[in-house]
Amino acid sequence: MSIQSDAMLQRPTRFRWVICGLLFSAAAINYIDRQVIGILKPTLQSQFQFDERDYASIVFTFQAAYAIGLLLSGRIMDRIGVRRGFVLAVVVWSIGATMHAAAHLVPWLRIPTVSIDPPAIVFLGGATAGLALSRLVLGFGEAGNFPASIKAVSEWFPKKERALATGIFNSGTNVGALLTPVVVPWITLQYGWQMAFLITGLLGFMWVGWWWVLYRSPEHHRRVNPAELGWIESDPPEPTGSVAWSQLFLHRETWAFAIGKFLTDPIWWLYLFWVPDFLKRNHGLDLKTMGLPLVAIYLVADVGSIGGGWLSSHLLWRGWSTNAARKTAMLVCALAVVPIWFAATTTNLWVAVALVSLAAAAHQGWSANLFTLASDLFPKRAVGSIVGIGGTAGSIGGMLIALVVGEILQKTGRYEPIFIMAACAYLVALAAIHVLVPTWLPAKLSLPDKSHP
Repeated sequence: MSIQSDAMLQRPTRFRWVICGLLFSAAAINYIDRQVIGILKPTLQSQFQFDERDYASIVFTFQAAYAIGLLLSGRIMDRIGVRRGFVLAVVVWSIGATMHAAAHLVPWLRIPTVSIDPPAIVFLGGATAGLALSRLVLGFGEAGNFPASIKAVSEWFPKKERALATGIFNSGTNVGALLTPVVVPWITLQYGWQMAFLITGLLGFMWVGWWWVLYRSPEHHRRVNPAELGWIESDPPEPTGSVAWSQLFLHRETWAFAIGKFLTDPIWWLYLFWVPDFLKRNHGLDLKTMGLPLVAIYLVADVGSIGGGWLSSHLLWRGWSTNAARKTAMLVCALAVVPIWFAATTTNLWVAVALVSLAAAAHQGWSANLFTLASDLFPKRAVGSIVGIGGTAGSIGGMLIALVVGEILQKTGRYEPIFIMAACAYLVALAAIHVLVPTWLPAKLSLPDKSHP
């Protein structure tokens, strides 16, 4: 063997981090497309004269589509693979994102939704219905992002690096959320709100080309040398074959992940869709002045995403058990959310921004570790399905909180009860996870292996 070949074997390539970078950029685009409507809420509300209940219904429609999409997309990723599955998801959500620009062109459209006071089926019409339909397509496509990304991480990273890799790619959501309040107001003021949706929606189509060219599984990738492949595959081998989807619901680990997502995902939706309104309602900010506070919130959240993943990975490197490392990191994050209770009562803008920033950072750190539950406790062949099931539970929680927040704001105009819910959610979720998964042991040992009937 040549000296050069020996050197390559001694120095592993690091192409797995390029894959992580692709996942990071997909998450950023995902959240840019998702957040545009939150930034433009006051503009759209003024132009089309819809109230808080109508906006909550638009958000509810997105969450419903997202829930259904997650339930399906995880299974799709497991069946057709990440390379093709991710392309399908990004194309669908990019179509939905660009559709928002034409939402006002369908005055005849009617979209059914629900009301909780009184409980009833009601219909949105005109531009409101157009926005709801666009959110439906967007939500269905965007649901593929996390099942695909977590599955890709499970294929490209050993367990010791997964929380860090998840934290890094998940920080892309904060970068997307950070860029949106900078870029979208400028586009809107210069060219109109329609171009804000159209320009941001085109980003996904550009990403698809890079993904298709660069992504292969590590064992078939020409830019991965044997040393890197050996590190990626350094965990104990897993059995091959498919897992019956219905069997996943028989495991406590599935329910722990789903309950964790159900209780805490809605809080992130709250930040994403209602913080711009909170800043306007409580502190008088408008499209021109809310950019800097929102940038600060999501910049801090970005640090939290990477920091939360780093913390549990660091504890693992120091010899902690997986159970202790993951749960300690999650406890730190859960406690850091509690001060948001006071964000709605302070009259100082930057105190409120600091409290929301801390809570957003804590959520992202929490999320990085919660996602590793799926890849730590289930085999790679089931990760997409598990993430889809948990994401569906989170979206159902998001549907409910959308209606609740809409009712609270319509009746009281106050954020205090909303932020109290946020303060308590993570500690309750961690308690439920600990009860269901007292020790962080892989569930894969009891999963059926269909390749050996």
